[in-house]
Amino acid sequence: MNSVLAATGAPSIGILAAALATRTLVVAVVAIGGLRLFGKRELGQLTILDLAMVMALSNAVQNAMTQGSGYLAGGLASAGSLVALGGVAAFAFRRSPALKGRVVGSPTLLVFDGSVIKARLRAEGVTLDQVMTAVREHGLSSLDDVFSATLEVDGTISVIARSAQRRSHRDALRFRSGRIPRP
Repeated sequence: MNSVLAATGAPSIGILAAALATRTLVVAVVAIGGLRLFGKRELGQLTILDLAMVMALSNAVQNAMTQGSGYLAGGLASAGSLVALGGVAAFAFRRSPALKGRVVGSPTLLVFDGSVIKARLRAEGVTLDQVMTAVREHGLSSLDDVFSATLEVDGTISVIARSAQRRSHRDALRFRSGRIPRP
């Protein structure tokens, strides 16, 4: 079959596979390099905006990897503009925390001093079971052990134990008095 394709002037399957692999490699290197510009902290904490950017990036480079060489330039241009948009957004968010709060959101306190704030659970669509799962994941057995539980912008629930809160307050008082706090 390859000899028939070669006789008609069409590229062989091997050449097509090599071209596909090359385009995929070029797109992957450009995408990884662009995402690396965001830094480790940014990639480790995906927000809604980050997820949307990754989804758009994957859609933009899909044709660049599987279609002809003309699509490669278009895919790389799309990927480059999305990465640039992400960089501009990160810069704008550093300059204006209020803008970041409006676009990305802000943490929401769900539990304070062992008491659940039910209105915030409802507003955020979080169940008491989800809060209790987070409490247990932090090694605590009940809400009585919780100083605060916060729904972070990345969807995780962070929990601060009452004992940790007391310990940090005690250590701060020691530090002010000139004594070095214990670990």
